[in-house]
Amino acid sequence: MDWGFIFERSFSAMIGPEVVVYAIAAVGLNVHFGYTGLMNFGQVGFMAAGAYGVGVTVFWLEWSFWIGVLFSFVYVAILALLLGIPTLRLRADYLALVTIAASETIRLLARSRVMKPYTGGVEGVNKFAGPFYDLSPFGLGKFYSFGPFKYLGRDVWVLLVGWTLLILITLMVRQLMLSPWGRTLRAIREDEDAARALGKNAYFFKMQSLLLGGMIGGVAGVIQVIQKSSVQADTFNPVITFTIWTILIIGGPGRVWSPIVGSSIYWTLIVFIENTLRQLPPGMRSSLEDTIQLSDLNIPMLRFILVGLGLLLLARFRPQGIFGSREEMALGRR
Repeated sequence: MDWGFIFERSFSAMIGPEVVVYAIAAVGLNVHFGYTGLMNFGQVGFMAAGAYGVGVTVFWLEWSFWIGVLFSFVYVAILALLLGIPTLRLRADYLALVTIAASETIRLLARSRVMKPYTGGVEGVNKFAGPFYDLSPFGLGKFYSFGPFKYLGRDVWVLLVGWTLLILITLMVRQLMLSPWGRTLRAIREDEDAARALGKNAYFFKMQSLLLGGMIGGVAGVIQVIQKSSVQADTFNPVITFTIWTILIIGGPGRVWSPIVGSSIYWTLIVFIENTLRQLPPGMRSSLEDTIQLSDLNIPMLRFILVGLGLLLLARFRPQGIFGSREEMALGRR
């Protein structure tokens, strides 16, 4: 087994583009669930709204890429209002149902034939991120090495911008949660009736939280499609939302830095397990092929199974996550 190759890929994944995208999305979900107690099962819908905010603006309206980035926040805000106005006065499970349904509706609508003139349909929108890469000081096709990390120049530029935004957003959320506004969100999470008795408009604060977390998710969607230089509807499937939930639970809800740590751990494990399975010695691999039908085709599925087993152990022995507390995971009271 080539352990050097395995560890090189794993270390590169530790701070790679996927870590950045999913960490930003998890920060937004942390605002929803970790700090406010909102059961948002459609974070990928906010990511799609941000992504198509850029793609549709450039593809259909033929406006500037940078105007598209600004419009992505408008689309996310409209989505948050459409989801929040009818549901935030109801029980938490209604929001969960509406958000997961809305995220699938956005995906199916964006890929439909009717919407092809606006969203590109199944083919999506491509080659719109040129103005972003024109600002790059790195050679886009050149490889750069930083210790154990090795990336293409275009990915280095995405990582530089992405990590800068991730740190700034995380610090912004930290300051907000230390403010009276953030303490009100926590009060609503712990006991909404008590917060109302103290004169707080819980509906208004929950709507603000939904808007803020959704916009952060929209930023994640924008970075994801810029990195791929393509907006494809099937990229934004429900599995993405549950991956974001997994990342948040690994780190621990209601903690500032847990989305970053959770995302880094998750993607490092995914890459490490996949490359280890592919590098198994022939004898061990042949025996596994006989017992669990191991092949190059099912290795991607098997890596998720193994990570899932690790999550089961985490749920059994530390359900609050690495940095979380049991009080943050008191689902029964929400």
